[in-house]
Amino acid sequence: MDSVPELYEVFQGEVANVTDYGAFIKIPGCTKQGLVHRTHMSSSHVDRPSEVVDVGERVWVKVIGNEVKDGKHKISLSMKVVHQGTGKDIDPNNVALEQDARKRREFKDYSKQKITLEAVLNTVCKKCGCKGHFAQDCFSQPGGTTYNLLPEEDEEDQTNSEETAKKKKKQEKKRKKHSRDKKASSDSEGSSTSSSDRDSEPAKKKKRHAEKSKKKSSKKNKKKHKKHKQRH
Repeated sequence: MDSVPELYEVFQGEVANVTDYGAFIKIPGCTKQGLVHRTHMSSSHVDRPSEVVDVGERVWVKVIGNEVKDGKHKISLSMKVVHQGTGKDIDPNNVALEQDARKRREFKDYSKQKITLEAVLNTVCKKCGCKGHFAQDCFSQPGGTTYNLLPEEDEEDQTNSEETAKKKKKQEKKRKKHSRDKKASSDSEGSSTSSSDRDSEPAKKKKRHAEKSKKKSSKKNKKKHKKHKQRH
């Protein structure tokens, strides 16, 4: 039987094969091989494993996984927790390995899972008898009437602002019209007064002339009366 290394054991192995996702390492005294995933090749990000290791190269690795899955023995190895020059275990308490495992558990890729809404869409509500929602999500009341959805505050503010803007425009139009009418009426009054003044000027002249002539005649009469008294 093959002597499979124990979990967290450190050993030096030879690179047997390099792929896009990692490198397979030969285990000394065992016909099985372990996989170093590209995320465990270096502490920095690795896109191409072939840029880190070559076939036939000897590297220091640590066993981070040892399980039998689907009838196959899978051994996971790590290079980044072992010093490649001395073979010393950089993470003896396995703190970094636990952090990596926690990150993998927290992050789950749901991009390949399909969301099927057919069961919800075909569901008939027990309250209103309509399809597409459950009874607990129904907006209808027991009497059969439905709740009216209230408009959002933003929509109300927008409608109120539009109404106030319309009112302001109407008031501005009325004010302009009133000012135009007032100006027109004042212009017409001014023209009428000016014409009346022009028409009354000849009459005033005649009146003044008549008053002057009347004064002259009164003076002449007074002189005649004085002369007549002196004679007598």
